[in-house]
Amino acid sequence: MVQSPHRSPTAMVMLGASALTTLGAIPPFLVGAQAVLMQRDLDFGPSVLGLVVSTFFAVAALATILGGGLLERWTRRQGQITSGVLVALGGFGLAFLVHRWETLIAVMAVLGLANAACQGTANQTVATVLPAHRRGLGFGIKQSAVPAAIMFGGLAVPTMTALFGWRSTFVVTGTTGLVVIVLALLQPRVGRTVPRGGFVGGAVDRAPWGPLLLCGIAITFASAAANFLGAYLASWAHDVGLTVGQAGLLMAAGSGSSILVRVVAGHRADRRYGGNLLWVALQMASGAVCLFLIGVFAVPWAVVLFGFLAFGLGWSWPGLFLYAVARVGRDAPTRASSVVQAGAFTGGAIGPVLLGLVVSGLGFREAWLVAAGSFLVACTLTLVARAGFRRDLVRRPPSRPFGYGGGVRGPRHVAGG
Repeated sequence: MVQSPHRSPTAMVMLGASALTTLGAIPPFLVGAQAVLMQRDLDFGPSVLGLVVSTFFAVAALATILGGGLLERWTRRQGQITSGVLVALGGFGLAFLVHRWETLIAVMAVLGLANAACQGTANQTVATVLPAHRRGLGFGIKQSAVPAAIMFGGLAVPTMTALFGWRSTFVVTGTTGLVVIVLALLQPRVGRTVPRGGFVGGAVDRAPWGPLLLCGIAITFASAAANFLGAYLASWAHDVGLTVGQAGLLMAAGSGSSILVRVVAGHRADRRYGGNLLWVALQMASGAVCLFLIGVFAVPWAVVLFGFLAFGLGWSWPGLFLYAVARVGRDAPTRASSVVQAGAFTGGAIGPVLLGLVVSGLGFREAWLVAAGSFLVACTLTLVARAGFRRDLVRRPPSRPFGYGGGVRGPRHVAGG
């Protein structure tokens, strides 16, 4: 009997990784969506709000950098239990223990740890559990969780927050953390899903750290620009003449387009032999053009059009980027993707703060131009990293044949074997 695709192990792994990513990523978007109520109750202003969000991403980045090797040694079950515990502690802490903004920052640090654990566990799952011909789609679906978190954060305000208050939303996230723990405990105890060694072999197959670090720096610049888009597009849209409701609809539509393109890009990646970093660079270049036009044409139609395209084209690269790096990560796809994930967290921590200072000092137009420049830097670094990966494959062929360079019917280049 043919198993329904909706119940297949592959589909369940994809959905589980996406759900875990959403759970880890949603706290700052919940805080941002409910900021007016939280600022009134906890007596803090916009500068503290920026510190709260930056703390979340900074702790996540530090934990990913320092804990990448630890996560690589854990089983998927151990990673899920750790993620659930941290999510539960942070969610219930925000719901019941936070009565001052100083405590809020401390709890957001715990949730930053939770985000690092959730993202790392999900990356490990997609990179090692899914079959190779489904990993592009898996990373696309997983990374669609971030724009989904933006939408869920916005939808929480007129529903649960309006009925029960802002603390109730964090009761839900804390409870969901407990559910993750229970589901993980119900799983059978198993060792590592795959042996250490993505291509099989010893030290010769270790990932090239030069191109990997370039990718980490590239995604830092790209994430800084993208998170500025997510944090400030609604405010800029309101300034140029859109209503608050219209700006919210623009954010929702943009997030939806980003989800769609991320999934399609991942699906397409599974249908070709590499060439993914080139597409990532093109998407970043598209983002640079869109942000430049948002700043140049300060009129409603332009902000709506180019803001929508900035989400759909300019912020559709995270899943494809993670898949590309995990694919060439050789013996350690989890560690390789952790470098990229750490860069994304770092960009999320510093981008909105630094570009927010540009807004305060120079204005929105100049900030959009700086953000566009940040995307261009990311695009350039990605292309340089791509060239480095290709040179490394020629210099150190893997232990078994590895196709790269793109192509649908067959790879343009083959190394190793």
